[in-house]
Amino acid sequence: MGCIEKTPYEVLLRNASFAECREYQKKHYSELHEVKPGHKIFDVHIIGIPPVYIALDGEDLIFPYTKPCHGTFLLKVRNPEEAAKYRKN
Repeated sequence: MGCIEKTPYEVLLRNASFAECREYQKKHYSELHEVKPGHKIFDVHIIGIPPVYIALDGEDLIFPYTKPCHGTFLLKVRNPEEAAKYRKN
């Protein structure tokens, strides 16, 4: 996972489809930021079928991440600085 593995994270969904990740985000979080596939976060690129969302919940970022040979996960990472960047843009 690149630099994501160096950051504490919580796995919300395992082996999920992009649609399942998107629906989970829409159901559980009101602050959604749409990004294009290939968007870079924490030194890794997010892939997926549009629309791809990064949800914010306080200082937490919730986003899909596909790890080659392991599948797609919906991760929750606490990072106040990164959350502030999305809110600013």
